[in-house]
Amino acid sequence: MHETGIVRDLVRHLETVARDAGAEAVSGVQVWLGALSQFSPEHFREHFDDEARGTIAEGAALDILTSDDPGDPDALHVMIRSVDLEVSETED
Repeated sequence: MHETGIVRDLVRHLETVARDAGAEAVSGVQVWLGALSQFSPEHFREHFDDEARGTIAEGAALDILTSDDPGDPDALHVMIRSVDLEVSETED
């Protein structure tokens, strides 16, 4: 259940970023998984797909980076490194 909450919060953050930018969709996300984050890339992807279903982040391409350094200060964390948004061009 802890993992679900982490990914749910991440998807909510993506929705906020997209909404604030006036985006129509989140097309890609790069995330970093700390060595002690309790996630494998496959496990994270499963949770992300479930939590993003029906949101502006559904279908976003995931680029998952992993750390194998348990001594890293962020080893327990999952962090968004970058977000790609689909923003429609407006006519002036």
